[in-house]
Amino acid sequence: MKLLATALVLATVPLAGASAQGISGQTVEPMIPASGTVLDVSATGRTTRVPDVATIRSGVVTQSATAAAALAENADRMGRVLAALKKAGVAPRDIATANVSLSPQYRYENNVPPVITGYQASNSVSVRFRDVAKSGAILDALVKQGANQIDGPSLSLDNPDAALDEARVSAVKIARARAETYAKAAGMSVVRIISIGENGENAGSPPAMPQFRMLKASADSAPTQIVSGETDVTVSLNVRFLLK
Repeated sequence: MKLLATALVLATVPLAGASAQGISGQTVEPMIPASGTVLDVSATGRTTRVPDVATIRSGVVTQSATAAAALAENADRMGRVLAALKKAGVAPRDIATANVSLSPQYRYENNVPPVITGYQASNSVSVRFRDVAKSGAILDALVKQGANQIDGPSLSLDNPDAALDEARVSAVKIARARAETYAKAAGMSVVRIISIGENGENAGSPPAMPQFRMLKASADSAPTQIVSGETDVTVSLNVRFLLK
């Protein structure tokens, strides 16, 4: 049997039989005729969507001379932030605590042991906004209520399944077209698809890294705007063809 490969190195085709997981967990390759040429093609299908969900982390950092005072002030300000989210109509299921921490602050001098000068308390929540256009105004309201950390947004799709299926169909068409090109160049024709394997999918931008920025509310500052734009939805496949 001849073997052709485009983007992958072909594994040796062992036994005939349907693709399945054996008792030992080993994968059994799909049945391949005794004559013919096997061609492996990798392809990525792509479609675009306008993100309809924005995930942003917002939090409060407070500092005081004692741990109790730092936590008390933090709890008060964070309570106002959560109340503002509720007032803005953000559902409880879309708010989740991301991090709570308390740490001492030190003063360092040469040849002197570090001295604790106070404590810093931090509390942040991950907030999912289902109306991306309104998320900027809500963030401004949070800052006015005491939030001084903002990170994001991570834009995504609430229901990506339909878009992913479009990308899958596109990937199969691309793979088939490439297989036809290779077959024609080799003086052969595509008989059928032997197997399809999905490598991965991406239905939006990855989560933002938690690199917080300290903010200060300003009455005359311009309103924050979150612009969704478009995001790529992709699916990558490995498709094995039989040529003759």
